[in-house]
Amino acid sequence: MENLVRIDKRYVWHPFTQQEEWVKNFCESPLVIAKGRGRTLTDSRGRTYFDGTSSLWANVHGHRHPVIDRAVRSQLRKVAHSTFLGLTHEPGILLARELVRLAPKGLARVFYSDNGSTAVEAALKMAFQHHRQKPGKPELRPEFLTLENSYHGDTIGSVSLGGIGLFHAKFRPLLFKTRSVMSPRCSACPYNRARTGTSPAPPVFYRYRGERPRPGDVRAETKCRWECLGQVESALKKSGRRISAAVIEPVVQGAGGIVVMPPGYLRGFADLCRRAGVLLIADEVATGFGRTGRLFACGHEGVAPDILCLAKGITGGYLPLAATLATEKIYRSFLGRHEDFRTFFHGHTYTANPLACAAALANISLLKKNRSLAKVKDAAEALRRALAERVAAHPRAGEIRQAGLMAAVDIVEARAGSRPFPPGARAAKRVCMKLRDEGVLLRPLGDALVLMPPLTSTPAEMRALAGRILRAMARVRWNAFS
Repeated sequence: MENLVRIDKRYVWHPFTQQEEWVKNFCESPLVIAKGRGRTLTDSRGRTYFDGTSSLWANVHGHRHPVIDRAVRSQLRKVAHSTFLGLTHEPGILLARELVRLAPKGLARVFYSDNGSTAVEAALKMAFQHHRQKPGKPELRPEFLTLENSYHGDTIGSVSLGGIGLFHAKFRPLLFKTRSVMSPRCSACPYNRARTGTSPAPPVFYRYRGERPRPGDVRAETKCRWECLGQVESALKKSGRRISAAVIEPVVQGAGGIVVMPPGYLRGFADLCRRAGVLLIADEVATGFGRTGRLFACGHEGVAPDILCLAKGITGGYLPLAATLATEKIYRSFLGRHEDFRTFFHGHTYTANPLACAAALANISLLKKNRSLAKVKDAAEALRRALAERVAAHPRAGEIRQAGLMAAVDIVEARAGSRPFPPGARAAKRVCMKLRDEGVLLRPLGDALVLMPPLTSTPAEMRALAGRILRAMARVRWNAFS
C-alpha cells in the first residue's frame, strides 16, 4: 500500500484537492480503495467504511450489485464500445425509451454524453441553437438566467452558470454572460432578517403542498413576500428577450452546500419562465434517480422542464454516462436538409457507451422492482430524526438541511449568528478525518458535512451514521484551531 501511495504522490493530480496537503498527509495519510460491496468500501489494508458520499453522490443500490454486474458482463461479451455518431445500438435505444417514459411529461428526445458537465453543455448549446433556428422567428438569445450559489459543472459553459466564487471567480474572464438572481436560502435571506429582526425558523424536511407562489404573495412560514421570486420576475422582464434559458437545480442546490429551496419556489420559478417564453433547463445531475425521495426532483412540484440534464445516478454509480432530454418542439427545430446546416454539431467519443447504457437499464429495472423510493423515504426520515435528536445538540453543529437522502450539517465556531471557523481551520475536514476511525467516509463542502448515503441505506444505518458523526465531533480538538 505504501508503494501505491508513493507512486500516487509522485504522478497523480487529484480533482478538488489541495495537492500540498495531500502529499504532506494533512490530518491522515491517503486511503487506497481496493474494493466495494453493498454500502461499504474496503481499503488496501482491509479496513471497511460506510460510503457516506455514495462515491460522489452517484451510487444508488450499493457496490457490486449482482443485477448491474450481470448486465455489464453480458454487454461486455457483445461489444464494449461503438460510436453513436451515425450508428446506433440496442442498449442506447432501449435506455432512451426508458428515460422518456420515466421523465416529466413533454420530454421526448434523449441526447447522450458522459458526465454532468457535458449534459449541461449540451443543454446550453441546444437551447441557444433552438432559438437561432425557430421556424419563422429566429432569435439571438446569448444569455442565461442562473441562481447565485449554483453549481452546474466544471467545463467553461457550465462554469459560466456557476455562482460559487471559490470555484468559479478565477475563470470569470473566460466566461459568457449570465443573469444571476438570489439563491432561495431562507436562513440567509436579507429580506426575512430585515423584516422580522430574527433568524428564520430552521429548515424542515422537504414537503411540497401544491403552492403556486408569485412575487408579492405572503409566505406563511416566514411572512416574506417571495422576494427571491421577485428577482426572477424582474430579470425576465428586463432581459427575457435575450435569455435562451433559465437553469436551475430543482429543490436542492447541491455543491452550494445542500441548500434546500422553500417548498413552492421551483413551481413559481417554472411558471415565471413559462410566462416569459424562456426555456427551463432542470439540472438533475445530483438530484435525479431518487436522491430526494422522488425519481426526479421536478416531480415534487409537478414541474415539466423543456430540457432535463441527468448523470451521476443514471448508471447506479457504475460507469460514466449522461443524458440531456429535450421536448419534441426543441428537437424539431434542428430538422432540415443537410445544406441547411441545422444539425446539432455536438458530441463525444464515448457518447452512449454500450456498457454504461446496459448498467443504466439495470439500474432503472432495480428502481422499479425494489420499491427503492419508498425505502428512501424511510431512511431519510430516520436520518432527519437522528440528526435533530443527536447531532443538533452539539455546540459546533449549526444549521442542518435535508431533502431525501441529501443532507448537510454546518460546522460552526459559534451558534450565535452561525459564526464560521476561519478557512484555515478546516473544521469540517477534521471531522471527516475522525469519521474514518468510526468507519465512515464523508467529504465536506467548505465547513458543511455532506451526507449522501446510497439509496438502499436502512433506517438503522442512518441512526448509526448520526451516532458516528457525534462521536467524531467529540474527538476533534476544537480549541486547537478556534
